[in-house]
Amino acid sequence: MRARIRLAESHGDIVRCYVVMVELRPHLEPAAYVEQVVRQQAEGYRLAFLEEAGMPQACAGYRISESLNWGRFMYVDDLATLSSARSRGFGAELLHWLEAEARAVGCKQLHLDSGVQRFSAHRFYLRERMDIIAHHFALKL
Repeated sequence: MRARIRLAESHGDIVRCYVVMVELRPHLEPAAYVEQVVRQQAEGYRLAFLEEAGMPQACAGYRISESLNWGRFMYVDDLATLSSARSRGFGAELLHWLEAEARAVGCKQLHLDSGVQRFSAHRFYLRERMDIIAHHFALKL
């Protein structure tokens, strides 16, 4: 049976994605995570997940935006696969789904940031034809 990808729009689906998302965002507590996803969804955030055997295996949080630099683009806030499900093609399948979704809504580019310490993620993104195009700077306020 082929894995399925769909949007987490119900409270139950958002909760089910926590087990995947917490691997990428370990600071998140379950209740706060759900509340934050719902708040972000009100601002255009979408949470997609890939499910196999009734369980989320990978998830991606993303938004559609527009800028003078990139035109219309998809920004992937979060892309995570369960550690027990890695190297089974789920991340690539979800990334290809995101690319198709971005094209379908008229995006010209897909962007994401990846922590400098995530070497295996970087290998994955480079293998999936993504380019390193910038350094991301931040100032905590």
